[in-house]
Amino acid sequence: MNRKNKTTNRPEQDDEVLIRSFLSDNSDAFDRLVIKYRDMIFNLCFRIVNDYDDANDCAQETFIKVYRNIQQFRFQSSFSTWLYRIAINTCRNRIASSGNRARKKMLRIDNPGEPGSETVEIHDCSFNPDSVFEKNEQARLIHQAIDALPEELKVLVVLRDLEGNSYEDIADITGVNLGTVKSRLARARHLLRELLREVI
Repeated sequence: MNRKNKTTNRPEQDDEVLIRSFLSDNSDAFDRLVIKYRDMIFNLCFRIVNDYDDANDCAQETFIKVYRNIQQFRFQSSFSTWLYRIAINTCRNRIASSGNRARKKMLRIDNPGEPGSETVEIHDCSFNPDSVFEKNEQARLIHQAIDALPEELKVLVVLRDLEGNSYEDIADITGVNLGTVKSRLARARHLLRELLREVI
């Protein structure tokens, strides 16, 4: 689902219909919500915890929490925003309890439109044998740099630079005001550039 390119509110309307149907004792409606969002939530969880089993557990736990608490959803935000929030908190709890360090597959880190901004980009090296080693090493260094970020900054990088969410959506998902989201992302990108400058 591309949350930043919504042209209508149809997805939210469809979600509301399914939620209200589930609350009226139609269990199939919840199954349809799970089918609709399971891949998106698994991918988000995997990018945060970087472990297949942990990501699968976090995704399942997310939907269990939604099932148990969906009556608390008040339609004040989109269902997907609420779902993202639960998934991120679930991943944070998993990382805190297991000591697992998240490693994200960062394809692009940039700060477009800002003076002096730089772009650090990793291209898919699968079809370029001559540069496989170099680019794999570059990817490893970027993963390490992302791991070195504080958790609150890592989550924002995932939501913006990997998931492609708008700043407004990120503010809704994280419960952080828009200005803070932008300033933290700027700080995250600055830290990444500083960490990578000496090694790339």
